[in-house]
Amino acid sequence: MVFASGNTSTAVVVPSSPPTNAALPILEAFISYSIEFVFFPDFAGTSVAPNTFSNNLLNNLGNFTGTKPHIRVGGNTQDYALYNASLKAAVNGTYNNARSPDYPTTIYIGPSFFDSYNTFPDTKYVHGFNLGLGGNNSAGWQTLLDTVPLACKALGGDKLLWWEYGNEPDLFSTSAQGPVRPPGWHESQYVAQWLNGTRAISGQLEKYCPELLGGEKYGYLAPSFAGTNSRLKPVLTWQDGLNVDGDVKIFSSHNYIGGATQPGVTLQGTLMNHTKTVLSIASQVNVSNHLSLPSSIPFILGETNSLYNQGKPGLSNSFGAALWGLDFNLYCAAVGIRRVHMHMGTDYRYAAWQPVATNKTSIGTKPPYYGQVAAAAVIGELGRGEVKIVNLPLEGELESAYAAFVDGKLEKIAVINMQSYNYTLNGTSAVRNPERRKGKTYSFQVPRYCDGKVGVQRLLANGSDAITGVTWDGWSYNWELERGKPVRLGNITVGESVRRIGGVVSIEVPDSSAAVLGFGGK
Repeated sequence: MVFASGNTSTAVVVPSSPPTNAALPILEAFISYSIEFVFFPDFAGTSVAPNTFSNNLLNNLGNFTGTKPHIRVGGNTQDYALYNASLKAAVNGTYNNARSPDYPTTIYIGPSFFDSYNTFPDTKYVHGFNLGLGGNNSAGWQTLLDTVPLACKALGGDKLLWWEYGNEPDLFSTSAQGPVRPPGWHESQYVAQWLNGTRAISGQLEKYCPELLGGEKYGYLAPSFAGTNSRLKPVLTWQDGLNVDGDVKIFSSHNYIGGATQPGVTLQGTLMNHTKTVLSIASQVNVSNHLSLPSSIPFILGETNSLYNQGKPGLSNSFGAALWGLDFNLYCAAVGIRRVHMHMGTDYRYAAWQPVATNKTSIGTKPPYYGQVAAAAVIGELGRGEVKIVNLPLEGELESAYAAFVDGKLEKIAVINMQSYNYTLNGTSAVRNPERRKGKTYSFQVPRYCDGKVGVQRLLANGSDAITGVTWDGWSYNWELERGKPVRLGNITVGESVRRIGGVVSIEVPDSSAAVLGFGGK
């Protein structure tokens, strides 16, 4: 690995076992996905023509951790979708650019929509029902009654994880896409409507899919608020009786680091910035602590990504966003967020992959996917033992490090150098940056049992502004090669190793890249 000499950090002391205040062990499918409701057929395909590209990418993550990602089918468009039994297509959507140029806001779904649940083997789903219209007009309510039988039959067997009723209801009275509740909308009104709808869902299940009722099979992600400080407050909602029926199985919140059109949003200052991530997640951790949830109800991010409003070109689809995603996922694991569903949709800038070709975007694997793969590799196969992620505080806000422990012993250290290096001049031109790439040497004082060779794997691209040419440990998951299956590239150095000297392991990490140290080698 050749780069200009840079700083050397003082050795960070890594504990021999997770501290007593470490977060709970990693849940299965920690890195999961949220797919925008209206675009789910694009990502999944149909039983006759399944989207094998998407399935290959899901399989890759499953091969790292032992469980394929769970798929939440929801988002803003779940609360626009009405059912039309005579519609031959899965979706008929009409765009109103004044409301959103990125997804339709007048939506009808037909019976074939539910066929898309038959495409990904060994995958569990969350299906989102329409509360936005279902709770305040007859067409929406009829859609709920009509689609429960279709959804439950499609998700029979082992495919159902849980249900969801409503997306971001804390924004129903203030939504930029058009309010669907009056200005006085408050927590107790929401709870009353949610209970009314979920009890109707239960009633329909009793008629059409009674095998999906019962404590182990019937339940919800809720409340799926947009954040922690919108019109409706999570703690007040919980106190107002959201779980009076005992069917909230996962407490789900949503989180974005910032907005795509917010003034001052930059790759370095907003995404490739550990301090920003810490501050963003702090409010989620605070809510989780105040909820005092029983251990049986995990607190998760049921929808999250970099910048809301589907991301910003040049930021959310860049290699810098992959580094952000690696940092974000590992930090969430370290502070007790039990699962993270990365949101995406067709043509979304922050999507991990584009599932189909459109007149806006070519089909392909995007840089954010590689950050998710790297995070999955750090977590590793969960069947081998109890995995805990511990944050290792570093000096600067443009760097982070994490230790992965398995059954109490150090197995891996991930180091992320988020100091920006643009491959092109100013990150915006076709002219190559004449400056040589710098880097930093990181040192870790590791436990005495970490003897032997230390393997090195790297998350690399030509620079933080790169949107192609990304690799994890020399592997490419590009559509163009094997439709998302892993392909080892011959032009990337792999098989590196370092050794523990005087109890210290040191690793050089170029700017805008990450390295993972693996212990236990011979």
